[in-house]
Amino acid sequence: MAEPTRPKRVYLHIGLPKTGSTYVQDALWQNKQALAARGLLVPGDYRRWHLLASLELRENPSLARRPRAVEHPWQALVDEVNASDSDAIISHEFFGAAAPHQIERARDAFGDAEFHAIVMVRDMVSLGISRWQEWVKNGGGAPIDEYPKRRRYDPADEWGWGSFDLAEVLDRWGSVLPHDRIHVLPMAPSRRRPEDLWHRLLGVVGVSPDGLEPPPAPVNQSLGVVELELLRKVTQRLEGFTSAADRGNWIRGRLAEGGLIVGTRERFRPGPEKLAELRERGERARAELASGGYDIVGDLSVLEPRDVEGLRHPDEVTDAELLDSAVSSIARLVEALRQETTRAHRAARKASDAQAELAAAREELARPAWRRVAGGVRRRLRLPARG
Repeated sequence: MAEPTRPKRVYLHIGLPKTGSTYVQDALWQNKQALAARGLLVPGDYRRWHLLASLELRENPSLARRPRAVEHPWQALVDEVNASDSDAIISHEFFGAAAPHQIERARDAFGDAEFHAIVMVRDMVSLGISRWQEWVKNGGGAPIDEYPKRRRYDPADEWGWGSFDLAEVLDRWGSVLPHDRIHVLPMAPSRRRPEDLWHRLLGVVGVSPDGLEPPPAPVNQSLGVVELELLRKVTQRLEGFTSAADRGNWIRGRLAEGGLIVGTRERFRPGPEKLAELRERGERARAELASGGYDIVGDLSVLEPRDVEGLRHPDEVTDAELLDSAVSSIARLVEALRQETTRAHRAARKASDAQAELAAAREELARPAWRRVAGGVRRRLRLPARG
């Protein structure tokens, strides 16, 4: 008697932000073809498509201002998955902010397929600190104790509590999906073995890691408390950097992670009230995980709150420290500007030379054929040109 075939499965990796999601996405796209050969589809032509799909599913109005290859990226991914016989995984950390009616829409989009969610988690204290740092690196200007800015839940807000408070995420997703189809992967504070997270995710989707190359360990792009305070004050003076592309390219890409602001990477802490709030939210999430029937893939003990005793608060950064960091950053900025200007001048000279050669070739081709032949003979015989 033939064994019954199992139903097709669709996995939505929903976050949380700052839990190794970028590393896992690097691994998925690096191994896209190999995964397809093993029966796991990573849909879409390029990685950013999954980000845009998360915006569409969560009805984020910013999608209308973003360039994209297809009008409806979420529906395009759905259509590709439904046209395939393979299992599939869609991955972006902003999916976690979705509201229950949007989660229902995602589940129902795949018909009879088993629909699963994967969420990677870490302790709430370190996550809250990292999330504020990432917000500042993307142009946010509020102090750490005032983040997030919005208190009310909004599924279109990727930076609010609804995107990274694990208890809230579990409440919403657990109200729609069976808890045993919500797979929780705790991330240890140390990233010495980032491939462990990748292997656990492959275990959830039923794919062997043998022969699949994990990407290199991620480079720590964290800024210290002095550099973050400098960046936060600089961005408050910038004007016109309102688009996501501007903030990503210039504030995050050039200033925060482009080597212009470099320091000690000194760890820091929030104020007492914010710290207490983060610990309370973390405790509620751990209690929900312990009794909620979720599929826990890893050790929940790593979610114990991070010890921040003895660390400085950003308000304790001195003007002298900010000045020293600013002077170093200006020096690096001038060096980078000189290098880019030199490259631009070289490129302009090459373009000018190419244009001159093209003009000469056109002029030569415009001459009658017999003159071109005669000119070539004279040059080979080294005869003087005719006057």
